[in-house]
Amino acid sequence: MTNPLWYPYTQMQNLPPPPRVTSGKGAWLHLADGRQLLDATSAWWCLIHGYRHPRLDAALHEQIDQLSHVMLGGLTHAPALELAEKLVAITPEGLERVFFSDSGSVGIEVAMKMAVQYQLQRGQTERTRLLSVMRAYHGDTSGCMALCDPEEGMHQLFSGWLQPHYFAAAPRAGFKAGADDPLLLEDIQLLQASFAQHHQSLAAFIVEPLLQAAGGFNMYSPIWLQEVRRLCNQYGVLLIFDEIATGFGRTGSLFACEQAGVSPDIMVLSKGLTGGYLGLAATLASEEVFQGFYGGPEKAFMHGPTFMGNPLACRAALASIQVFEEDHYLERIQQLNRVLHEELDEFSAPGVQTTRVLGVTGVIEVEQAETLKGLSHYALEQGVWLRPFGRYAYTMPSYVISEEELRRITQVMKAYFLQPG
Repeated sequence: MTNPLWYPYTQMQNLPPPPRVTSGKGAWLHLADGRQLLDATSAWWCLIHGYRHPRLDAALHEQIDQLSHVMLGGLTHAPALELAEKLVAITPEGLERVFFSDSGSVGIEVAMKMAVQYQLQRGQTERTRLLSVMRAYHGDTSGCMALCDPEEGMHQLFSGWLQPHYFAAAPRAGFKAGADDPLLLEDIQLLQASFAQHHQSLAAFIVEPLLQAAGGFNMYSPIWLQEVRRLCNQYGVLLIFDEIATGFGRTGSLFACEQAGVSPDIMVLSKGLTGGYLGLAATLASEEVFQGFYGGPEKAFMHGPTFMGNPLACRAALASIQVFEEDHYLERIQQLNRVLHEELDEFSAPGVQTTRVLGVTGVIEVEQAETLKGLSHYALEQGVWLRPFGRYAYTMPSYVISEEELRRITQVMKAYFLQPG
């Protein structure tokens, strides 16, 4: 019998054995055959401190000697209390309450359910749908799939089974677009039309701020995000920011929405929250949303993942945030961003459509997905772990990576397109 392990996002038929990882250190993976791979993906964008960070390791060793897990229903513990207070302190103004869960997808499900129940308990019984954005990706559970791009996303097969929601056009004006940019003005007009058409049935609007990650690395103007906030205020629609991929420095600021100067009513965090050490998500809400659940027992928020607020995960998150702050990661991120711009801004090659950079995210978009078919194998031979998808070759490395190591990743990416023949 072959190994029974079923891998994600992978056609298992005739799958060759993947490289077996035995350990890691910093930005490097160590393989069972003795090779080392420079990780360009930071373990699906979450391992912001790299592998085996000594301070996170120590925090987990200390916590496991005290309390590995306890239910958060009817009980509480110091790591969850301390992390909730810390998240309220560092997130945008107005987010005052924290609900924990165990993964990004569940954190989004919590946000959806929270928004709809809030509206229902205000007597807004017709507000049961969400407005999402084309090119969006919010997770793989059924509620999340219903908010992902219904045409080009990964879940078209399930379209007839999923809860129906509405979709606004994805913003097309780039991150640096000015207020008078014609494309941005058209983006805003389309956005306004979506709100005007659907607002009466909307509980919330959900979007990934500034960077639509797994939907195609769309990097868009903060001005568009400011208009989203204005329209939500105008129509009484809750605003949910999915900062699962964008949070904790990935776009250049601690949270992406800071660059637009706007705060959401609900925010979802995961991935970098624990430095990638353990699964944990936090759904933060404004005090106004929280107060909407006050009253009789029937108004309580009836949700409770078994592993919500896991002490080990909360302690890892506290250590991760401390390292981020004390080691001046935002300055390090600026340096890595400069390297990505130097390496990718002017790059062109046959088959390459465009390149773009935001924070510590660098992308090469190609005209045909088939062009990238051999990139992973090519990079593997060069000692770099790359996993492109669709028409996108990208790097989202850990923040402990050196400038030289980051240049090695981008140079391997570029060399692939410049091979003879």
